[in-house]
Amino acid sequence: MYESFRSHCLQDYPEYELLFGVADPNDPAVDLVERLRQEFPQCTIKLIRCDKQHGANGKVSALVQLTAAAKHEIFLVNDSDIRVEPDYLRTVSTELQEKNVGLVTCLYRGIPTRTISSRIEALGISTDFSAGVLAAQLIEGGVHFGLGSTLAFRRSELEAIGGFNAIVDYLADDYELGNRIADRGARVILSRKVVETFLPAYDLTGFLRHQLRWARTVRASRPGGYAGLLFTFTLPWAILCAVLAGGATWALALLVAAVSTRILAALVGGILALRDREVLRSLWLLPLRDVLALAVWAGGVFGRKITWRGETFELKNGKLNRVE
Repeated sequence: MYESFRSHCLQDYPEYELLFGVADPNDPAVDLVERLRQEFPQCTIKLIRCDKQHGANGKVSALVQLTAAAKHEIFLVNDSDIRVEPDYLRTVSTELQEKNVGLVTCLYRGIPTRTISSRIEALGISTDFSAGVLAAQLIEGGVHFGLGSTLAFRRSELEAIGGFNAIVDYLADDYELGNRIADRGARVILSRKVVETFLPAYDLTGFLRHQLRWARTVRASRPGGYAGLLFTFTLPWAILCAVLAGGATWALALLVAAVSTRILAALVGGILALRDREVLRSLWLLPLRDVLALAVWAGGVFGRKITWRGETFELKNGKLNRVE
């Protein structure tokens, strides 16, 4: 986390401030922010106590309070595990100045630990999730949502959609922010910058729980698109076809074609688009990842409950409702 924080202090940009919000004064991040202040006394770094609960989403509740303390017109929100390059802020803020752009967001690479589950999640981000974002951009004639890895926008755009208070009960706050800005007629664009997110050392249970929360988040935000995902699991369907056909030549030929196409898509998306060198090292995990993804998709269909930040919620129309 400290190296991620530190990367935001190394920006080639003339004037900016870093706002860190914590609800608990004993949060371990507090010590890291103090350490950051000592290493970078020339940077404007503020640690703000965000102990008021404005809604079910604790992150957005903090953002409501950080907004009141921010002094600049341009806001950039990202998660605490995001690491960026020195030209990141200059690039994103320049892209925000393009004609009719209301929000800039970024694709990201997952940096795994050594556990198999962590590597599978990183592989899924680079070969499936990011590909889905690019496909949505192509099919829908643009991006109409944001990603939590980067949300850059103007204060005026935020105020026009009702501020963070308007989305404080939604789980997919990044999606809602981008979607509402897009609904007003402004463009949401993908930056040419790709950032990095650092993944936990998941065991299988932790991995499946996180994937299931992610799946139910997508279903709540884009139910039609989520249903359509069923037809994109090419590799599991091709394996099932070969088994049911009793190993017939035509079915095996389809399986070979499916495997070849899946690998090619993974390499193009992961290496050419995201420049993720980890894809090659983890490519052998792709069949397992795709089979697990189908199982997670099914789990996302049947159920509304999620566990997030130690609390249990039920999703209803994309909103979080605490389960007692």
